[in-house]
Amino acid sequence: MSNTIFMRRRQRDYACRMPGPFDRALTWTFAAAVVASLSAAGAARAADWPSNPIRVIVPYSPGSAADIVPRIVFDKVKEQLGQTIIIENRPGASGTIGAHTAAQATPDGYTFLAASSGYTIAPATFPNLGYDPIKDFVGISTLGNLPNVLVIAPSKNIRTVQELVAMAKKSPITFGSTGVGGPIYLTMERFRQAAGFKATVIPFKGAPQALTEAIAGRIDIYYSPVLAALPFIQSGNLLPLAVSSVKRVKALPDVPTTLEAGYPNSNYNFWIGVFAPAKTPRAIVDRLNAEIAKALEDPVVQKKLENIGVQPEHMTTERFNEFIREELKTNAELAEAAGIAKH
Repeated sequence: MSNTIFMRRRQRDYACRMPGPFDRALTWTFAAAVVASLSAAGAARAADWPSNPIRVIVPYSPGSAADIVPRIVFDKVKEQLGQTIIIENRPGASGTIGAHTAAQATPDGYTFLAASSGYTIAPATFPNLGYDPIKDFVGISTLGNLPNVLVIAPSKNIRTVQELVAMAKKSPITFGSTGVGGPIYLTMERFRQAAGFKATVIPFKGAPQALTEAIAGRIDIYYSPVLAALPFIQSGNLLPLAVSSVKRVKALPDVPTTLEAGYPNSNYNFWIGVFAPAKTPRAIVDRLNAEIAKALEDPVVQKKLENIGVQPEHMTTERFNEFIREELKTNAELAEAAGIAKH
């Protein structure tokens, strides 16, 4: 066979194998069928959800406010779903250990993360998280805000936040914190920068130690979680000057916010929210969001949260994810302004 004849046959065979309009239509039809099949399978899994126990990872110690709030809300969600929900504490490294564990979980709707505002602080203070707070998770909803209350010993003879600022502008004061770069520290930094005074941080292992030193007057002030400070406020051992939230706290109705006291941009949100590993079926994300909203509307749940100084709050999935991006930006700027280096 001559080379010319051989080449002509090759060209003819190749032309026969070239996909025509009909072949392309078949290809697209097949691809669409595969996508539809996968979507239907995902929808079926979501429709059956939950058919197994659900795990909620809390990256903080048992008994902390960031642990108590998810327990209160998910106790009601468990009742609504008729399925077991297990709270699993994975504390350490400002919540990043538990978040890393949740990020690696199978995105099947049976593992979630209940994290605090520390979730959006960690990227500004830890160089290697091992996960991406945006790419590796999808936010489901907030559960509530946990305002901090600025307290001082009565022996300091300061009765208002304005008097405190006036004193601090004359001579630098000391404040307690449960870790440089944490939510308590940034709450104080936000207020300090807004009010324009200098202060020296005194670090403590936890709120009990800081409160003890504040009561004794060995530190000037402490921004405490309301739940931790409330017994000492009620006993008269500490005086509340202001709260860090936008609105007043029901547990302390007579205590003004720092915004009301005349310091714009001094508020700081300490919140608890729920996240799912990325690629968790959207139908499951939407279902859990709706169940959380329903739980937060329950009067018993609201009362339990308000009794510990928590302001119940639900967000849509879209709003919560937008909020997370805003918080990441705000906390990065605040950490930089405060001179907090990644460690």
